[in-house]
Amino acid sequence: MLNSIVKKSLLNNGKFISTRQNLLLKNQKKLFSTSFKRLETSNPNKVLIKKPFYKRAGSAILKYGLIGSFLGISYVSYALYKENNPSKQIPQSDTFENGSKRKTVVILGSGWGSISLLKSLDTSLYNVIVVSPRNYFLFTPLLPSTPVGTVELKSIIEPVRSIARRSNSEVTYYEADALTVDHVAKTVHVKSVNENDYETDLSYDYLVVGVGAQPTTFNIPGVDKFSSFLKEISDAQDIRLKIMNSIEQAALLEQNDPERARLLSFVVVGGGPTGAEFAAELRDYVDQDLSKWMPALSKEIKIAIVEATPHILSMFPQNLIEYSQALFTKGGIDLKLKTAVKKVDATTIYAENRDTQQIEEIPYGVLVWATGNAPRDVSKNLMQQLGPEKQNSRRGLVINDRMELVGAEGSIYAIGDCAFYPGLFPTAQVAHQEGDYLATVFEKLHKIDQLKFANESLKDANKIKNNNTKIDKLYKKIDKFHYHHYGTLAYIGNEQAIADVTVNGYQFKGAGAVTFLFWKSAYLGMCVSLRNRLLVAMDWFKVYFIGRDSSI
Repeated sequence: MLNSIVKKSLLNNGKFISTRQNLLLKNQKKLFSTSFKRLETSNPNKVLIKKPFYKRAGSAILKYGLIGSFLGISYVSYALYKENNPSKQIPQSDTFENGSKRKTVVILGSGWGSISLLKSLDTSLYNVIVVSPRNYFLFTPLLPSTPVGTVELKSIIEPVRSIARRSNSEVTYYEADALTVDHVAKTVHVKSVNENDYETDLSYDYLVVGVGAQPTTFNIPGVDKFSSFLKEISDAQDIRLKIMNSIEQAALLEQNDPERARLLSFVVVGGGPTGAEFAAELRDYVDQDLSKWMPALSKEIKIAIVEATPHILSMFPQNLIEYSQALFTKGGIDLKLKTAVKKVDATTIYAENRDTQQIEEIPYGVLVWATGNAPRDVSKNLMQQLGPEKQNSRRGLVINDRMELVGAEGSIYAIGDCAFYPGLFPTAQVAHQEGDYLATVFEKLHKIDQLKFANESLKDANKIKNNNTKIDKLYKKIDKFHYHHYGTLAYIGNEQAIADVTVNGYQFKGAGAVTFLFWKSAYLGMCVSLRNRLLVAMDWFKVYFIGRDSSI
């Protein structure tokens, strides 16, 4: 009994001592660790090791670059999704919920003015109908880049139906030609461009004529038959085909053959932005691409610009004109200034030098006519109906300072290249601003119509008087159209451009490679959709790294 008690006591005492030893060890380790940390912190000789600056900078750039890329890709993906999956539209109807009539706006054309109006207009206020034989919007500033393949044609067009589908209310589109307008009955006679030749009359409350203009030949013999214009997609395709065919035909002939020299002579008539940019693009194609695949033949190609005035790009300041002309001459483009075309046949241009009064014969393989505008048939018909006392300009439909057609005020408006008003020129910039302006006018006219409808059911003379006062104020708020010139841009070849622009009151005039980057960014920003911007950017990327296609 005594032995068992002693054994148990010794066992318990051993456990106690073991436990105590463990606690002492733990306290010693903790004390040692704390002392070491204090000693390490108080050590004045310790050196803190920092990453080199370039590593820290690289890490920051990588980090924020990844964040920026993620946000950018997310935004682009969302924007593309919204463009391709528009929300549900409000259906068209004859009346509004209050019983008032929903008026009809018919828009003729799918150019800069018409599409700007369509994009800016609150389509829920009207039944909107668009009539155009061209079922797409064409970004014309980049059209000169398309014949040589710098930009693909599909990249600079946007379907009218896609634009209309993004409106908040339904828009009806007819692929048809507007033949005549009856301004008294307020109808437009249209004819489909399909094989069935279907014709019908469309009634309107407001008509917007934005049909643009057609090229003019100034009645010079042979121009219409032998030259190619540069206003539509079909023109660009025709020019490309002619250029490639001329090159391939010339390759079959001997180097000293005069016919080979003629086939390799490309002439542009017109020294404005369209003609100058096309000549620059053609020179780039020859120097940068054709020279790789046909080096001998590419050296024989001659490019000339024929211009009746003393300068090309005359809308720019004199110093930029001189810079452009010097660059063109250095690049091998022959500038035939003060030279007016008198006649054209299948192989030769006959032009008069205004200094010497001598007729010069200019052989050509491809002739591009890039000068002059004339009214289209539907515009001419309207001008004849209203008479010369109202419509007295050869340039187009005469309008007032509120875009109203003179002689049909209150119901017909004209915008873009088909319209004429002193001080306004047929440019995309003017047409775009006119379309935006007209959208604000129609919104105010809708408010006026609603007040007039309300007056019909009112019996209180004071309320009617108040509404009439509001109507008068709204009419006064329809300001005159004021054009704001933001500047002019032009590509002059060899990855250089010129610019004369005004941004926030600051004027910028520049030329060279940096201006070329500005030219690119400005045109990308002007594209009508994100889809267009991506396609154009990819085309430029492709040309820079892969080059242009040298086939048809």
